[in-house]
Amino acid sequence: MAIPANNIKQETKTETRKIKKLKNLEIMKKLILGAALAVSSLSFAQQFGVKGGVNISSMDGDTWSDAKSKVGFYAGFLYNAPLGANFSIQPELIYTQYGAKLLDNAIQKTNLNIGYVAVPVMFQYNFVPNFYVEAGPEFGFNVNANAKTDYKNDNIKASARTEIDTDNFKTFNFGMGIGLGYDFTENVGINARYTAGLTNVYENDKLDAKNGAFQVGLNYKF
Repeated sequence: MAIPANNIKQETKTETRKIKKLKNLEIMKKLILGAALAVSSLSFAQQFGVKGGVNISSMDGDTWSDAKSKVGFYAGFLYNAPLGANFSIQPELIYTQYGAKLLDNAIQKTNLNIGYVAVPVMFQYNFVPNFYVEAGPEFGFNVNANAKTDYKNDNIKASARTEIDTDNFKTFNFGMGIGLGYDFTENVGINARYTAGLTNVYENDKLDAKNGAFQVGLNYKF
């Protein structure tokens, strides 16, 4: 019995996506390992820490030109290594929620949430001992996606959450971040950053949308 050509094409696409995801996973491992080896080779004092805070994310592009900002979160680890008196490098490993509010009216509100394991690599410059500015690339790897919808009609309220197949989105996301921060003590600080996505989030190139997020949160260094 002959296998339909459409089924063969679908299976081929699925296998291609699986191979692509595995390759991107290997890239992520190499990035994390490379960053760890680079900072561990430096002779200056280094600090390991944790960080977390709020994302205000949106999407830019033709597909969701009317999209609005939504609130999410980020949390993870950082490793800060001075490069000199005023310069330092800070690789991070974080989980971050991007996406946007796609629909917002009196009856229905729908948020698209796209989760990434991200590896920002920030280069920081201290103007004064406790205040710094930063900039650098962010490498993101899509791990989940869902849509959350809230309904409101007269006295009736309801919510629904739908998981979205990550095959709809590109596994790899690349962006550039710029920000600033202030350290209250040697251990506790606050950081604000804007990250602009430079790659299309969708696997289907006929759809066009890029991530963008403003982040603000706290750092704690050990």
